[in-house]
Amino acid sequence: MSAPIVDIRDPYDGLTGPERPRLLVVEDDPTSLRLIARILGETYTLIIATNGKDALRLAADAPELILLDYHLPDIDGLDVCRQLHANPLTEEIPVIYVTGDQDPHLEAEGLQAGAMDFVTKPYSAAVLRARINTHVQLKRKSDLLALLAERDGLTGVANRRVFDQQLEREWRRGLRHRTPLSVVMVDADHFKSVNDTWGHLVGDECLRGIARCAAVHLKRPADLLARYGGEEFVLLLPETDAGSARALAEMIREEIRTRFAQASAERGEGPCLTASFGCATIIPDEQASPETLLRVADRNLYLAKTGGRNRVEPAL
Repeated sequence: MSAPIVDIRDPYDGLTGPERPRLLVVEDDPTSLRLIARILGETYTLIIATNGKDALRLAADAPELILLDYHLPDIDGLDVCRQLHANPLTEEIPVIYVTGDQDPHLEAEGLQAGAMDFVTKPYSAAVLRARINTHVQLKRKSDLLALLAERDGLTGVANRRVFDQQLEREWRRGLRHRTPLSVVMVDADHFKSVNDTWGHLVGDECLRGIARCAAVHLKRPADLLARYGGEEFVLLLPETDAGSARALAEMIREEIRTRFAQASAERGEGPCLTASFGCATIIPDEQASPETLLRVADRNLYLAKTGGRNRVEPAL
């Protein structure tokens, strides 16, 4: 039976959102835990694991930093650190290694195992806080840069690079499990005239509005909305058959038409923007490729445009 897991929260601070960092403390000594709670409890949400097995499980919830003791009752800290570093889900979480041993070789082993820093007991409260704060700040900056690299700067949705990478992953998954994969291409109708008539600032707001209309209908974590280029967006829908993809596209089409018409009526001006949709679905196999799926979606988008716009093709 695994040791109990304790969630220690600061009783004087109600902040538990992203502005308050989550720190996973891996320590089985009650005295050390009480000391850590006194030192860090006013600044961090502390999640406590008292053995290595629970530490590995809780690390999957992405704390911003792990304070890892060497001596644990089941797995020693070096092995925990190696497993954290080898797992793609946890390899980017900074680890501060903690031990009472005054052995420089152990410090070197901890750093080689993937730890970012090393603290020896008994430690200074000020030094411990300073080191943790430094690594949390670096982690947040790193996460922000990674997020910016994956987002479209105008609309905030995923960019083309992220879509291409995710399409490859979902194609391979569909190939293994023989499940359908759908793509929906979305293109704003007569968008050049919007920019020419109302200006690029209004055009930019229209693109953000299209992204919001599409995002509100995506309910599953695996579904992806990305800006494909210019006034074009794309939806990646794993494990989605053709009928479901077209139904979703129809809901988004109507959402765009209604919202822009309503906004124009309320202001007495502004574009009544619509969008056209091209859907494609395939069960991946060795004879096809992700490009096959994109070509079909692009062809159907062309048919929606030439068929009168403000349409989903193929139609339900």
